[in-house]
Amino acid sequence: MNSGIKQEIENRSILQDIARRAMLQRGLLAEFSRQAEAELEMIGEPAPIESSPQARDCRGLLWCSIDNDDSEDLDQLTVAEELPDGRVRIRVAVADVDALVKKDSAIDRDAQHNTTSVYTAGQIFPMLPLKLSTNFTSLNYNQDRLAIVVDMVVGPDGAILESDVYRAAVHNHAKLAYNSLAVWLEAMAEETEIGNPPAAAAAVPGLLDNLLLQDRVAQKLKDLRHAQGALSLETIEARPVFEDGRIQNLEVEEKNRAKEIIEDFMIAANGVTVRYLAERGLPSIRRVVRIPKRWDRIVQIAAEHAFKLPNNPDSRKLEMFLTMMKKADTLRFPDLSLVIIKLLGNGEYVAERPGDEATGHFGLAVMDYTHSTAPNRRYADLITGRLLKAAMEGRPVPYSLEELEALAYNCTRKEDMVVKVERQVGKSAAALLLRERIAEQFESVVTGAGEKGTWVRLLDLPVEGMLKKGTKGLDVGDQIRVELLSVDVEQGFIDFKRVASIKDENNKDEKAERGA
Repeated sequence: MNSGIKQEIENRSILQDIARRAMLQRGLLAEFSRQAEAELEMIGEPAPIESSPQARDCRGLLWCSIDNDDSEDLDQLTVAEELPDGRVRIRVAVADVDALVKKDSAIDRDAQHNTTSVYTAGQIFPMLPLKLSTNFTSLNYNQDRLAIVVDMVVGPDGAILESDVYRAAVHNHAKLAYNSLAVWLEAMAEETEIGNPPAAAAAVPGLLDNLLLQDRVAQKLKDLRHAQGALSLETIEARPVFEDGRIQNLEVEEKNRAKEIIEDFMIAANGVTVRYLAERGLPSIRRVVRIPKRWDRIVQIAAEHAFKLPNNPDSRKLEMFLTMMKKADTLRFPDLSLVIIKLLGNGEYVAERPGDEATGHFGLAVMDYTHSTAPNRRYADLITGRLLKAAMEGRPVPYSLEELEALAYNCTRKEDMVVKVERQVGKSAAALLLRERIAEQFESVVTGAGEKGTWVRLLDLPVEGMLKKGTKGLDVGDQIRVELLSVDVEQGFIDFKRVASIKDENNKDEKAERGA
């Protein structure tokens, strides 16, 4: 074994150990219980289509999955159908995980404990055993599966005109990846030299045209959402890139048209889902982002860029500001997005009775929203799937409101823990990258300022760390130059000191010019 490979294995092992310790420190499961493993042994095949005779047979539709290059837990499929008068029917098929993972089973209890899959730079900790999430309950290529279908008719302006939800048998005709599909979609949209479409899509007659139709509708859905005040926010997600045994870079995942198909279809499907439950008198777990408490700071940041926001929170005006800033500086826009996200506050899950006034999702500018389209990865989505099946079949609600309130609180609390684990391991990976760059200086933006400390994100590397010296007078959104003081790979600590602010340097330049 050459030294580079050996070093890479050691680095990955370090991150894996850190990830497992981080999981355990926060009370999360790093492996499945013996009871769950025993239950898993008893599951020998996917849920047979015949087990749900009321399910519609939709296997002949041109279903495909679009996900990350390395994703094996496929939660949803999509397909489009052109209708008269500029309307398009969009169907989203969501894996019927409940067909095999029953409420209060040992596997269900394990999933309820963590509430989500945990994706770290060292190891992935799936919410469900891989035998299920990447096989029996995954909507895998060339396999027949039971699913819950959200059926939407979208008008020429992107408005949803009709909708329905039902169970169906589906068949994945092509497994597609975001990045390769996006290259082709973007070339087609820009009418530039057309590259080769993904081979998996080209091999299915009619699928390329269907994907272009899906893309067109997704853009209309997106445009309408943003016109209504949905926020154009882009965050930086990075994964470590190893070379010669060392972490050489943190590769950033960027948005593209293929990701927007899934994002916009899932947002639409989530809205339809929660309204479907409400119309039938069932409670739901909703995903909400409340009106931001630090709107005054958002107003101040906008003013620093010569944009006036109203004193009261207004998502439409904020979206106008974000759109302006993205056009002005696409490269730095994710840093501004991160600042705004921190000031908006975290999303949370809440249980809601039918007829209650919805809190809404400020960032998406919608009142009706839930999580329903990723039941292999998120427990809230599995709960929603069970509620939908009860509504469709006229069965008693599987959860009391008190149970839903407790589950919503648990999902919110555990999500916060999971984010901390993922961030900690991500910081450990970043510390591995930076440990030989002590005393170097970097441009940064302040992403957090409070009693617990001041935090900065580097502008040229997707790395966040704590500002140990020079914090006085700083607030979220300020741009400063920092020097790397130290790193601690095990703890995921990256510490900086302030060297100068952009304002300080501008003032110095002005004084120098006046002196000259």
